[in-house]
Amino acid sequence: MLNEKQLTGTLALAVFTAALGSLQMGYSLGVINAPQKVIERHYARALGVYDENLSRREGGNATEHEEPSDPSVVMYWSLSVAIFSIGGMVSSFLVSFVSDFRGRIKGMLAINVLAITAGLLMGLAKMGTPYLMVIAGRAIMGLYCGLSSGLVPLYIGEISPVKFRGAMGALHQLAIVIGILISQVIGLEFLLGNDDMWHVLLGLSGAPAILQSLLLLLCPESPRYLYIKQGKVEEACKNLKRLKGDYDASKDMAEMQAEKEEAMKEAKMSIWRLLRSSVYRQQLFVALMMHFSQQFSGINAIFYYSTSIFQTAGVGQPVYATIGVGVINIIFTLVSVILVDRTGRRTLTLVGLGGMCCCAVAMTVGLAFQDVYSWMSYLSMTAIFLFVSFFEIGPGPIPWFIVAELFSQGPRPAAIALAGCCNWTCNFIIAMFFPYLEGLCGSYVFVIFAVLLFGFTIFIYLRVPETKGKTFEEIAAVFHHKRGAPPSKPQEEAEMVQLKSSTEA
Repeated sequence: MLNEKQLTGTLALAVFTAALGSLQMGYSLGVINAPQKVIERHYARALGVYDENLSRREGGNATEHEEPSDPSVVMYWSLSVAIFSIGGMVSSFLVSFVSDFRGRIKGMLAINVLAITAGLLMGLAKMGTPYLMVIAGRAIMGLYCGLSSGLVPLYIGEISPVKFRGAMGALHQLAIVIGILISQVIGLEFLLGNDDMWHVLLGLSGAPAILQSLLLLLCPESPRYLYIKQGKVEEACKNLKRLKGDYDASKDMAEMQAEKEEAMKEAKMSIWRLLRSSVYRQQLFVALMMHFSQQFSGINAIFYYSTSIFQTAGVGQPVYATIGVGVINIIFTLVSVILVDRTGRRTLTLVGLGGMCCCAVAMTVGLAFQDVYSWMSYLSMTAIFLFVSFFEIGPGPIPWFIVAELFSQGPRPAAIALAGCCNWTCNFIIAMFFPYLEGLCGSYVFVIFAVLLFGFTIFIYLRVPETKGKTFEEIAAVFHHKRGAPPSKPQEEAEMVQLKSSTEA
């Protein structure tokens, strides 16, 4: 018999297939940046505000540095970028419903309809009204990504053996950064980021959904969902053996039975009930702060600044240096995959946030004095690479899967939905307001992120426990201990009864 801790081909296939949704999310996040000027010109033509005389003078193309003068072009372009995050914010609330309605596998299959529809709309944009079709496609893709960002970590977390749970959870972030890098590479002007092929570049956003839909038919449903939610004991046991090999599943079945009994006490909680519950208040606070620290770390600001910093440092082709940042993304996410189950979630997050704080200070110094000392530009450039490296070691991948570790089966879907909405909302806030903040503060904008990162580091050190290898009961006990008092069983049981008797799902 195979040992239950061994990795099987079915488990590898299931994790790979689920992670295709994350890769698609990463591609969609990065694809819109490279062809910005090209798409703006098509918007201008469709709106009738494009200067054709300028185009003829430049041999059919406007200059690389041309800024759209018409406010309507700027408005539609901004909407094309921002609508993606709005879609993610809205749909993240539905993760709980979609995951429990027909299961994790069927849920991922169903939402692929959104991704394929979005890809078709953007891929055919040149045949219709470009700005309307791109905006509609980006909105629908945002809806897909909001759901996928919850379903993928949920499914992977439920099927992963405890020994590999952290590493497999980090694969969600790894797939995202690989998707971003792919979009950066094929978005180069001599590939698809040009006047003739930009619509194909955007349309490929839906391609992974086709492959994922085919492979999902071969993947087993989550045994935990089947046993705890559906009560299908035999099917759950069968899927366990498909995922882990031919082994004695009695231990895992007993563990799921205990979790089911706990879930029956808890009852399924809505987002509103979870927000009001005192039992999970500390876990929820930690989960949301982990996502706050990811988005308000300044990582998006670094990518925003990277091209101009590379130009100042004398890099001839800054776009390739930016792609180099994408490669660093992948390398250090792989480092996190290797270390997360050895070193632990808390340690990697502390190292990541602390290192990013130091890099933010170095970035501020480099930007402030680069006009005085030319070598300061190289300090800024080095700080970019180190900042991204520290981000991907811990603060990047860990918030996505630690939520599933902090909560048991009852509140888990609602907690993941709430954390996902928090993440997408913060992403939208950064995208909308960072340009104004940067205009107000200039190079000193990174002082703000340094202060935030320092605060997040202190919070993680004081309030976040290590979850590596721990059961839900052990994690709950840690939170009760941190409150300085033992769990109040009568109070908790009374609250559970109240939750269960409530008619609110």
